[in-house]
Amino acid sequence: MTGSDAPDLAARQAALVRALVAGDAVPPGFDVCAIHAAAHSLLHKRAREVAARYPGLAYAAGPDFAEQFVAWARTRPKRGAAADARRFARDSDIRWGGRGPEWAKRLTGLFRNGTR
Repeated sequence: MTGSDAPDLAARQAALVRALVAGDAVPPGFDVCAIHAAAHSLLHKRAREVAARYPGLAYAAGPDFAEQFVAWARTRPKRGAAADARRFARDSDIRWGGRGPEWAKRLTGLFRNGTR
């Protein structure tokens, strides 16, 4: 690869990333089915990350949390688990306590040593 190929490669890589995580069209030269399968897997991984950090949100959303979250996230870029949880709850009108890992750690500490 020469220096003049770098901008084209960077543009193709950026288009591929957008297809994987932002729902953009699959760029030419890539296997559409493989990219869609990978994008689907990444969306489910994102849902698992949110559910692991915010189980109260997953519970409040109901048994189809993963499907709801994936449908919501399909056209929204990842902003991190905390931001995704807040935006998903807001956009889906899900009422939950908003308590994340900090609350769970404190609660665990209460049970572990019996103090506040």
